[in-house]
Amino acid sequence: MTRYRALAPHLHDGVTLKAAAAGSQVPYRTLQRWLAAYRHGGLEALARTPRSDKGRRAFPDELVEFIEGLALKEPRPTTAAVHRQAASVAAAKGWPVPSYAAVHKIVTALEPGLTVMAHQGAKRYRETYDLVYRREAQAPNEIWQADHTQLDLWVLDSSGKPARPWLTDIEDDHSRAVAGYAVNLEAPSALSTALAFTDFGSSG
Repeated sequence: MTRYRALAPHLHDGVTLKAAAAGSQVPYRTLQRWLAAYRHGGLEALARTPRSDKGRRAFPDELVEFIEGLALKEPRPTTAAVHRQAASVAAAKGWPVPSYAAVHKIVTALEPGLTVMAHQGAKRYRETYDLVYRREAQAPNEIWQADHTQLDLWVLDSSGKPARPWLTDIEDDHSRAVAGYAVNLEAPSALSTALAFTDFGSSG
C-alpha cells in the first residue's frame, strides 16, 4: 500500500503531484508512473511492487500479479479458489505450478490497506487509515463546495429577539478562492446556498 499512500495527497487532498512527491520523498517521475498505473488498472495495478528476487522465483512475476489480482477481487475468493485458478493458468502457460503454500504466502503478503480497500470499501479504509476521500478538481470552477458556519456573535432578528447568524461560504475546490457568501438567520438549506451565489453575483 506504500504506492497508494504516496499518491493519496494528490488523488484526494488537492495536492499537486510535485508536492506529493516532495512530501513522500518519492521521485516525481516515479509518482507519475504509479499514477498512470492506478488510473489504468486501479488498486490491483498498485499491488505490483518491484521484487528484489526477480528472476530467482520458482514462477514468473506475471503469475504473481495474476494471483494478487485474484485475491483482490470482490467478492473475496478463498485462497483455495485462487490456488486452483493460478494452477490452471500456470499449467496452460507452461509455467511451474505453484503450491497452495506459495499462493497463500503471496496472498497474505498483500498490504492490509490494499485488501481493506478492495474488500471493505473506501468508508472502512477511511475509518481504519484516517484518509479523507473526495473527488479532485482539475481546474478552477470545476467543483465548488459549500460550507455553513454559525457565527460566534448575536444579532437581533426582525422580531427583536437575539439570534446567532449563519455564514454560508462557497469555495472553489481547485484554487480555494471564495466564489460566493451570504449571512442569514435561517438554518442551512438549499435556499441559503443558492442565495450565497445570488448575493455574491449582485454585489460584483
